[in-house]
Amino acid sequence: MDNNLASGQCLCGAVKFRISGEFESFFLCHCSRCRKDSGSAHSANLFSTKATVNWETGEAKIKTFRLCGSKHIKSFCSDCGSALPVLQAELGLLVVPAGSLDAEINIRPNAHVCYSSRANWDSDLASIQRLDGLPG
Repeated sequence: MDNNLASGQCLCGAVKFRISGEFESFFLCHCSRCRKDSGSAHSANLFSTKATVNWETGEAKIKTFRLCGSKHIKSFCSDCGSALPVLQAELGLLVVPAGSLDAEINIRPNAHVCYSSRANWDSDLASIQRLDGLPG
């Protein structure tokens, strides 16, 4: 993937977008809010103060949730619930869920953040069995 141009979409394909510009950082956040948002061990988000998002289809299907009393914000498809890019205007920051992009990402994560808040089951995961498909 060219770091200056990336396309992505939600799971159902109703919302499609294109990112123009470079990502400056990539963080895996383990805070309880991001675990709730992702339903997983952490969120995986790319950040940029320079990139822009162009909504190609489905912009009317985008819903945004802001957690009262915090800077926590999430945009998602109202049909399938997939996480979508969100502009945090007050911070001048575009946040793009890494899993929403359709191409390979050429930037490696910079860090695990809020690591001390990780789920109690999120340790020594490299030692568990690995399957290339679903268990059968």
